[in-house]
Amino acid sequence: MHSEIIPNRVIIKITGIDAASFLQGLISNDITQVENKLVYTALLSPKGKYLFDFFITSHGDGFLLDVLAPYAAKLIQRLNMYKLRADVALIETNIAVGRGVGLAPQGSFSDPRHSALGWRIYGLDGNEISTVNWDSIRVEHCIPETGIELISDETYILEAGFERMSGVSFRKGCYVGQEITARMKHKTALRKGLVTVDIWGLAPIGTNILSNGKIAGQLFTQSGEKAIAYLRFDRVSADMTAGTAKVNYCEPV
Repeated sequence: MHSEIIPNRVIIKITGIDAASFLQGLISNDITQVENKLVYTALLSPKGKYLFDFFITSHGDGFLLDVLAPYAAKLIQRLNMYKLRADVALIETNIAVGRGVGLAPQGSFSDPRHSALGWRIYGLDGNEISTVNWDSIRVEHCIPETGIELISDETYILEAGFERMSGVSFRKGCYVGQEITARMKHKTALRKGLVTVDIWGLAPIGTNILSNGKIAGQLFTQSGEKAIAYLRFDRVSADMTAGTAKVNYCEPV
């Protein structure tokens, strides 16, 4: 078993009589599916753009919300903005977040984004350092990361692969940004999005990808000879570059 404590995650506990209905009206996924399992979801702006992504599960009389630490205070502030008179309490805890691959310990949850990402557990003791190359796994399976590929008030979750990562429900009721997300799902074919590309050479995160003299997208996390890129599919060609690196994308059959 390869496991580790993730130092940059924060657990927010959400309690109160109205906690479930409050969350259901805000997040992209279905809160009724979190009993004894982990759900990946997002909070969007009214214009349907990504603001925060996090994991959520039921816990006692409420829910645990697992978010990247630098975004925790802003997420609590945003949720409080929607709270109004709802009976909901938001508390930042010191519960440790662990993750690993291989044999899953009792009380852990499968990472809902992809089986290759293993499991997560809350309240794990210890300080074991994993030798797992998480960036390599993310790049291979095109799993975006908060603050890198997922950009607040800019990213659309369907372009980022949230449907593939089980991060959005199209069967639940309304939530903030739902109308735009549903329209992208049912009325248009995605013309842009995150994909895994082959790359030869190195380039910094955010480097423009050029194709036939035009900007075709941006380069993000790189691992070995693969990288996550945001591409305009109508500009993909066999001759793309990111700085001095050569980039190639073959659309899956």
